[in-house]
Amino acid sequence: MPRTFATPEIETGEHDQLTPLFNVVLLDDDDHTYDYVIEMLCKIFLFPAEVAFRHAVEVDTAGRTIVMTCERDQAEYGRDQIQAYGADPRMPKSKGSMSAIIEPAVGHG
Repeated sequence: MPRTFATPEIETGEHDQLTPLFNVVLLDDDDHTYDYVIEMLCKIFLFPAEVAFRHAVEVDTAGRTIVMTCERDQAEYGRDQIQAYGADPRMPKSKGSMSAIIEPAVGHG
């Protein structure tokens, strides 16, 4: 006798479909080294060194790099972690953390 299986209805709430996503964008400056950027991204976002290096190159060449896309509260936390990381001890002119912003992710929310 053939078996039939009922497929459960998957309920997607309206909230899930409307939750907007935000990018955490690291902004370039001349007061931090590649080593600083790589170290910071590895510690804050747990990136492998190769991924952190690619972000360091992108922020240096393009002036910005998206390091994370997530819901607003998580994005704000990531931005705040970047901005609280501190100065680059490798550069005497470095007086503080790098800058980061959040922005709506294109095509989401």
